Amino acid sequence: MPEPVAAERTREIATVEEFLGALEDFDLERALSYLAEDVVYQNVPLPPARGIGAVSKQLRLMVRYGTGFEAHTHRIAANGDTVLTERTDVLIAGSWRARFWVCGTFELRDGKIVLWRDYFDWATVLASSARGWVGVLANAIRRRVAGSRS
Repeated sequence: MPEPVAAERTREIATVEEFLGALEDFDLERALSYLAEDVVYQNVPLPPARGIGAVSKQLRLMVRYGTGFEAHTHRIAANGDTVLTERTDVLIAGSWRARFWVCGTFELRDGKIVLWRDYFDWATVLASSARGWVGVLANAIRRRVAGSRS
């Protein structure tokens, strides 16, 4: 059986990976530098944010209320200026963590992202959020029990 061939890392794939890396670093200015002025960002089925100002506002909320973000890419493929990703995203706020599967579509023009559309299952996001809160509560109880033994 032939060995699997690694997918070619195109300029478009590199741009998307670097953009996601900037988000992981919470480097908002660097992340925004990968976006076109007329970018459209949408978490389906929510309404899209249109334009760099609206997208910046949404990303600033993530940075303001979150303490971390991870994008674990499982698969990435490009067809011309379109890049598809299958990832597990992790939202972090203190000890709260929510992990969920995401399929993302990125369209590029002149090396900039003009469309970023993520699809995910809202039930999974809500369940993961609830598990995150259970983890926060369990940690708080463990700390309180450990403190009372001191």
